[in-house]
Amino acid sequence: MSRPVLCLDIGGSFIKSAVSVAAGRISDIRQRPIPTRCWDDFSTAIAQIVAEYGEMLAADSPVALSCAGVVDVATDRILASNVPPFQGVNITRTLVAALRRPVVMANDADCFTLAEASFGAAKDLPVVLGIILGSGIGGGIAIAGKIHHGRQGISAEWGHGPILQTTLQLGEQRVSIPRLPCGCGQCGCLDTLGGARGLERLHLLLSGQALDSREIVAAGVHGSAQQAFTLATWAELVSEPLAHTVNILGPHRIVAGGGLAAQPELLTLLDEAVRRKVLMKTGEPLVVAGQYASEGGLMGASVLGRTLL
Repeated sequence: MSRPVLCLDIGGSFIKSAVSVAAGRISDIRQRPIPTRCWDDFSTAIAQIVAEYGEMLAADSPVALSCAGVVDVATDRILASNVPPFQGVNITRTLVAALRRPVVMANDADCFTLAEASFGAAKDLPVVLGIILGSGIGGGIAIAGKIHHGRQGISAEWGHGPILQTTLQLGEQRVSIPRLPCGCGQCGCLDTLGGARGLERLHLLLSGQALDSREIVAAGVHGSAQQAFTLATWAELVSEPLAHTVNILGPHRIVAGGGLAAQPELLTLLDEAVRRKVLMKTGEPLVVAGQYASEGGLMGASVLGRTLL
């Protein structure tokens, strides 16, 4: 019988944990606040989690981490993370020494993509692009059922790099698109206008109204002309860099996660806009909602951890 794997999903505020006795099967999901003061506090918390699961784990059960931030597996570090203890630490090597068990890690968007390619909305497809439409924009790539780790941990970062158009023509209306500063250091990235906070900025720009992204989507879907125009503008903006990504990568399916992906009408707008712009022609949806939006990190970790068995 295969050894259980301890799966950890490390977010900005919480550590979610679960035990996996087989790839795609997780149980006993728990959650605790993440220590943010220093690495020793974080390492102690992980050791406590291992101890709390007790006999559910074997003495040499691997630990698989799904982590927010840019995960560079070559240097064993996490870059651009909002979790202070990660800064300057060789994550897996340090945890292996502390826990005396194998440890592996990957980016959370990569783990979501791996889960969808293994069991979810893109099961067994050769090339899968995962996109995260959350507070910002992210993504991951799975090829032949394995995560594609780019140089320095960079892959599927389609939300960064300046968007090409500064004006859009929607029907008879011409829209000017501002170049906003991005947290990555560049100016004009899709990340500034494409995620949930970006949708709110876009609506404020177009209408002068400060609304929550959920309010914008709900009103637009139910016939409000101004909010519907914002959604159409958003779909045109987001679909352009996504279509370029499709033409370069050639994914068999794009699986979406994050808060905005939970809105079926918004995802349909995006899918239709992308399919108008790509070279590949298909009558079926290319952009679909993921099946593991809430537990994608843990589900992907259940696959990742088995690479150590």
